[in-house]
Amino acid sequence: MLRKELIKNVVYTFFILLLAVISTYYIYHHFDDDRNIDFNSDSLDVTYREVTGDQISLTKVTPVTDSIGLTSKSYMITIQNNLTESVQYTVKVIDDLEKVLEDQCSDMQISKDNIRISIKLNKEENKIYPLDELENNVLLNHEIEALGKDSLAVRLWIKQDSDLPSGSKLHYHGKLQIVEGNLSVAKSDEKEDDVHD
Repeated sequence: MLRKELIKNVVYTFFILLLAVISTYYIYHHFDDDRNIDFNSDSLDVTYREVTGDQISLTKVTPVTDSIGLTSKSYMITIQNNLTESVQYTVKVIDDLEKVLEDQCSDMQISKDNIRISIKLNKEENKIYPLDELENNVLLNHEIEALGKDSLAVRLWIKQDSDLPSGSKLHYHGKLQIVEGNLSVAKSDEKEDDVHD
């Protein structure tokens, strides 16, 4: 009798654990799918790992050193080359004019000369630039190997010697744009409208 009860309890426990594992799997993948917005160009698959997709924002006016800035929120991107040959691509930072119009905040934008931006490619060192000194808005030029995969991390912060009042409601809205070497812009499968520089 005791053995029969033990087997029954083991079977119940097994089914409860199985249900918990399956539920956790589906919940994780539901949120993972919500978080990932896939973009495509002619040969690259681009996945923005944040809920905001290709949008980046700086909403806290707190001047900090570069070392502290490098610990701020990162915008993660994965780029997959689907070709059996290497592909050149460029990462650009452009103003998100749609977001500015939507929020009606054109008079609240942080000037670019107050913003520092960094990009980390795979396991390489972070490269840091003043946002206003990017030539043609280019943050990175890179050649991805055949069938290769790149991981990028982008961060924004207010430069240490900024004279902006700390804690003010000024902010910055931008977008990360991936441009293939043949000038194809990686764009959303859902949005077929053109992306402008």
